[in-house]
Amino acid sequence: MEALVLEKQNKLSLRDIAIREELGPHDVKIALRTVGICGSDVHYFVHGRIGPFVVQEPMVLGHEASGIVLEVGREVKSLRPGDRVCMEPGIPDPLSKASRLGVYNLDPSVRFWATPPVHGVMRPTVVHPAYLTYKLPDNVGFAEGAMVEPLAVGMHAAGKAGIKPGDVAVVIGAGTIGLVTILAALAGGCGRIIVADVKPARLDLAKTLGPVTAVNALEENPAEAVARLTDGWGADIVFEASGDARAAKDVFDLVCPGGKVVFIGMPVEPIAFDVVKAQAKEATVKTIFRYAHVYERALNLMAAGKIDLRPLITETYPFAKSIEAYEYAVKPSPTSVKVQIEIGK
Repeated sequence: MEALVLEKQNKLSLRDIAIREELGPHDVKIALRTVGICGSDVHYFVHGRIGPFVVQEPMVLGHEASGIVLEVGREVKSLRPGDRVCMEPGIPDPLSKASRLGVYNLDPSVRFWATPPVHGVMRPTVVHPAYLTYKLPDNVGFAEGAMVEPLAVGMHAAGKAGIKPGDVAVVIGAGTIGLVTILAALAGGCGRIIVADVKPARLDLAKTLGPVTAVNALEENPAEAVARLTDGWGADIVFEASGDARAAKDVFDLVCPGGKVVFIGMPVEPIAFDVVKAQAKEATVKTIFRYAHVYERALNLMAAGKIDLRPLITETYPFAKSIEAYEYAVKPSPTSVKVQIEIGK
């Protein structure tokens, strides 16, 4: 099949590649329709690795996906050919201890699309477990369906935060993950969001998503802005979504006494963690890794009109221009948030 293949660092090809696809009794075969470009895809393209995961042989990119069911295994009852779907890209071992405990995202043996050596789905078809495949609501298109994967990260973070109705939250970083975290936090009950970033265009977009106050960190210290906006008390919840070490080390300046900090972004290097500042506020610190058990709830919110992901989709390329799309994603315009590729119609 023709696919977008990362041959090695900084080299992409749109070419035929042999990928074995066997439809098991509990699987479905899906024709891909829309696939998003994630920051991890770009990182593999530019750097050839993320931590211990190294591209050592050609690998198909892409893990944010939606499509249409072509065929179902003989034991599949929940889906049928023609269903429009989105898919969780991480396939855990269902018998692992992590899966049995309900934290399947932490299964060490999980096989995640477009994470070496597992092929992604920037290609015409894929065979996938039915239990990780979800029907799209009638009012949700393929483009939004491919955005459920990043939204799931924000949903997982919002769940970890234990939001109470009316909470004030700070989101550090207004990239894709920061923006979906804003949407998830508002849907989860936050009364107000303060978002900090250095890119005016993204801050302008964030302000259109609801009761969101934008702080340009190049013009105002985020801690001073949060103090001003909360009468000196601080935010109930701080979501660190930038992965920037400089921003992450200051999170305890933003949170209120007894508040919560949720680390979402992954800094390249270890950050300075001020234990005393955290202790002085008895702050609760939580972390997330991908997501678990959130796709259905995300789709329910989208179906109800509580979350609209369309404003975050800023560029769409045809499959024939996949390489051009990735080259653009490496150096996008200031207004760019999510770049997607349409594989089929």
